[in-house]
Amino acid sequence: MTDLGLHGFPETQDGADWIGQAHTLLDELPGAFSTVWISDHLQIDGEPASDAWTRLTWLAATFPRLRIGSMVLSQSYRNPGLLGVMAQTLQALSGGRLILGLGAGWLEEEYRAFNYDYPSAGTRVAQLAETIELLKALWTSSPAIYEGQWYRLENAYGERPTPAVPIMVGTNGPKALKVVARLADWWVWDGPWETTYRVPYERLRAECEAIGRPFEEITLVSELSISLPEDPLSFQSSYEHTFYPGQVFGVAGPQAGDVIREIELLVDAGVKHIALNFDSVPELRRFVAEVLPSVRLKRLDR
Repeated sequence: MTDLGLHGFPETQDGADWIGQAHTLLDELPGAFSTVWISDHLQIDGEPASDAWTRLTWLAATFPRLRIGSMVLSQSYRNPGLLGVMAQTLQALSGGRLILGLGAGWLEEEYRAFNYDYPSAGTRVAQLAETIELLKALWTSSPAIYEGQWYRLENAYGERPTPAVPIMVGTNGPKALKVVARLADWWVWDGPWETTYRVPYERLRAECEAIGRPFEEITLVSELSISLPEDPLSFQSSYEHTFYPGQVFGVAGPQAGDVIREIELLVDAGVKHIALNFDSVPELRRFVAEVLPSVRLKRLDR
């Protein structure tokens, strides 16, 4: 069975407006979503951004029925040992509702602005792998010792999260998918299936086979952008991302039937959770009214 989450809130800025929109949508639509996801940025396109972890903590306290997750935290911005303590604490205080999404980091603008080193992509991926290894050491050994090229622990005492905190990696890169196959509990990448998700999905399956890990051990997640505009002629079926030149990212829409089809393709591929993006509140409400009652969230037997 696949469940649905909400990635951020449409038509909001950080601050009081964001808080009001969270209450409006999550109180009004109590059964539509099981999870709320927050992106991690310090600034973007020259505009300030609120801290992701603080918002996750507020969401966990304010909406105790929901799971909360990062999609995804940059491994560069927080010392991984400190992050491990932060995660085990939030897992305890939330009653086990945290999903820790991690990525290698990508937005050079904010690295430079906040005085973080911006090493090569290969180095950032290697640091991501060390972050996951260190977290697992901290959460399973006491005292924990870890010696990596970039990160280390020496006689560190951490609490064992109960239940264990799932570590989710967001990537479509060949090197980072090797890290997913070896170390991650969950994996996320953008849908729709044919446009964006299928190629890295198949690459990840091959990486798991290469090291002898059952592909089914990894919980598959998709982030899906949905457009249900009032005027279907205004629908744009794809967009580009400055960090991925030449790659097309798909959008599900413009009619409810189109969205249902794309979600069900992901469900049949074994995706267990889909985090949805909406540009506007009316489109989100149209999804709840027209898509949610009809979409099949159970995988068909093959």
